[in-house]
Amino acid sequence: MSDDQPKDEKPKIDREGIHIERDLADQVAIEEELDANIAGEYRFPSPERRRIAGWIYVIAAVLITFAIDGGWIAAIGFLLLAAWHFASAWPLNIDESDAMTTAARAVDFPIGHSSASVRFIGWRSRPRWSVVMYSATEPPDERALVVVDAVTGEIAEAPYTEPILPV
Repeated sequence: MSDDQPKDEKPKIDREGIHIERDLADQVAIEEELDANIAGEYRFPSPERRRIAGWIYVIAAVLITFAIDGGWIAAIGFLLLAAWHFASAWPLNIDESDAMTTAARAVDFPIGHSSASVRFIGWRSRPRWSVVMYSATEPPDERALVVVDAVTGEIAEAPYTEPILPV
């Protein structure tokens, strides 16, 4: 606790993050994505939605074939785009929490803070979760990066771990 902070006031930052009182957040009009008071389920949209674009390209190919004399040349391009969209429409079978659970099993230290982000690999854009984890010690003395395949749930790359040197 700092010297300039009143003894009866709770700290605004702790292991749960930064806390802003609801009244103050409303008063200064904090944007919704930055407001930690808003809680709810979030689900990353599945890459399977690329199939919608694939069907649009198929319909465009059919229409252009009949609408324009010699349109079959452009239709081939649209069909190739449609094929790519169908080929890259991977199902996102593993969500963020499943990826973190799998990643935690891949390291040999107790996990404190962790976060995951999805990335896409290769020309077919296969989804993978990149999970960054810190040890549960205060302050953390180890960190790791584990890549989890978002389709199969397997570890996609060898986990990378490193010690965090004290400051």
